[in-house]
Amino acid sequence: MSGTEGKGAHPRHLDRIHHVAVEVPDVALAVAWYLSRFRCGLAYQDDTWALLTFENASLALVTRGDHPPHFGVEGPAIGDEKAARLHRDGVRYVYIEDPGGNVVEIVEENPEKAPLRP
Repeated sequence: MSGTEGKGAHPRHLDRIHHVAVEVPDVALAVAWYLSRFRCGLAYQDDTWALLTFENASLALVTRGDHPPHFGVEGPAIGDEKAARLHRDGVRYVYIEDPGGNVVEIVEENPEKAPLRP
């Protein structure tokens, strides 16, 4: 082994990658392309973003300036984070940046709402 492989204990419960968001110039065109080429479903679509569901994760198609390219992690409660916002479905989320400047969206787990899983 090299690097840090196999070092340290793994937590009993790992957080889950909920989605990856990529920028597209035209949401409708991108949705049509993905649906015609892959076995995936369409969970939501408007002019600025769409959410495609796959077996193991979701893919968000976002427009530049409306939503940042990012990946979403379904994690524990966000708490009193002042930057927390609500999605259209009432689920709380917050954008943060990792040390390299990559945007990460923390999507709050909420067992009382419909599951976030695709």
